[in-house]
Amino acid sequence: MKLSLGFSPCPNDTFIFDALIHHKIDTEGLEFEVFYDDVETLNQKAMRGELDISKLSYHAFAYVADKYVLLDAGSALGFGVGPMLICKDDPEKLHAFLKSAVSNPKIGIPGRYTTANFLLGLAFPNANNKVELVFSDIENAVLEGRVDIGLIIHENRFTYQDKGLKKIIDLGDYWEKETGCAIPLGGIVANRNLPLDVQHKINRVLRRSVEFAFENPKSGLDFIRAHAQEMSEEVMYKHIDLYVNKYSVDLGAEGKKAIKLMFDTALEKSIIPQITEDIFLTGDVAV
Repeated sequence: MKLSLGFSPCPNDTFIFDALIHHKIDTEGLEFEVFYDDVETLNQKAMRGELDISKLSYHAFAYVADKYVLLDAGSALGFGVGPMLICKDDPEKLHAFLKSAVSNPKIGIPGRYTTANFLLGLAFPNANNKVELVFSDIENAVLEGRVDIGLIIHENRFTYQDKGLKKIIDLGDYWEKETGCAIPLGGIVANRNLPLDVQHKINRVLRRSVEFAFENPKSGLDFIRAHAQEMSEEVMYKHIDLYVNKYSVDLGAEGKKAIKLMFDTALEKSIIPQITEDIFLTGDVAV
């Protein structure tokens, strides 16, 4: 059975999916047609229900829960992994501007439906002067003065200081202090049109792929490097260490609690629509 699969070229995703798409593990007869896209493009594809399996932002998932179900394996949750607001100079002044209902600094964001944008709205509800950019262009947009503030994700956590940029606030740290929970960033979803036994098969195979990656961390190095946008090996593996962890193997009760809290908080503040479906993979399917 051949399934369409979308994930980002970022090291955490290529690390997770390497064994699966290159058949280093038993894929139980599944084959994959792979699409590499930035996270907001994947979010938009999910809105249209284009892919059988996809990585997407948890914020976006709230809008497509009628089309997709969340797998237990493959997620990016954690502590100290959140998106950050950065600027070229005077972070304290800009932090004050963000809290003000009067001033309106221009903010470069990596997409409307990213979890980063959700957290920005949660922390600074008055910050609505936003420009959508590809995440990898945000640092340069700040440096060139096209935006006052950048909302950065992924490996840019490791590169912004080298470019002379300064942190205003770590939104992941904000979430952790507010909730005491890990921040849910992105997950892997399967199309609800797929039979339940296939959904569970995908989840098993994906978990196997993550476990293989942990046991053989250098196995996918060439594949990861080929998609890593000229990152050094050190930065690639810092990125992986930050975003791939126990929640990537299995969400568990703790991970599911964090996701539910995020959605409950967002619904309470009218950031997302009401979700009527069970968002988590259910059903006891024998292997």
